[in-house]
Amino acid sequence: MESATPLKLVEVRGKKTKANSELEAVIRETAKLWRKAHLDYDQSKYVVERVRRMLDLAPPAQRRRVVERLSPEAVSRLLEAAYRLNARRPVYGLMLKTLFYTGCRVSEFVFLRAQDLHLDGEAPHLYVHKAKKDSVRYVPILPALAQELRVHLAGRTRGYLFESNRHQRYSPRAIQKLIQAAAKEAGLERRVYPHLLRHSVAQILLDRGMPLEQLQKFLGHQDPKTTQIYAESSLASVGESYRRVFTKR
Repeated sequence: MESATPLKLVEVRGKKTKANSELEAVIRETAKLWRKAHLDYDQSKYVVERVRRMLDLAPPAQRRRVVERLSPEAVSRLLEAAYRLNARRPVYGLMLKTLFYTGCRVSEFVFLRAQDLHLDGEAPHLYVHKAKKDSVRYVPILPALAQELRVHLAGRTRGYLFESNRHQRYSPRAIQKLIQAAAKEAGLERRVYPHLLRHSVAQILLDRGMPLEQLQKFLGHQDPKTTQIYAESSLASVGESYRRVFTKR
């Protein structure tokens, strides 16, 4: 079989068909050989590995996924710009601040209700109930943000946390437009979108010492591998900072 395989591959390499690519032709011829030899799954894996070694084919280098994020300085500029957008609607700044500091997905954020806020006591928090896969989680809220939200609600205990003038919830598209307007006002020359704020707060929390398992709970990730992506990005940023320090003139 080892002598037949190279002959077949050489023959196929020079073969041109109108309906199929060379790769598809190789697959068909390989399937014929394997079927004739009655290879099972493990044997086929062994053959593939042997062929790779014979041809000296090295696996491609794995690309480390880097999560997009805003720097803390860029986040501050964005939030400040949101407060400046409309003097008659200062709630815009509070909306983006809440979106950022809670790490909510925009699909969760637009469904937040006034009754989801628990502002009394020493540990203000928010109940996020429209999470993925019907999961729920509690998100801590900073005292300063809690006070702003308390003033915003002005005693209201029902309805959506953030409502339009018609007392309806904002759509995800409306939040997207709000962020784009704030980014333009802040002079950020990059694409800014709702999920970027979630990435940014996660990366900042991790960079400043939050354990990975706590970050997973904060973000509401079901699979810890999803949260691990932020750790890999954090290591990449550490490397960049290290090189920048020692190459600085």
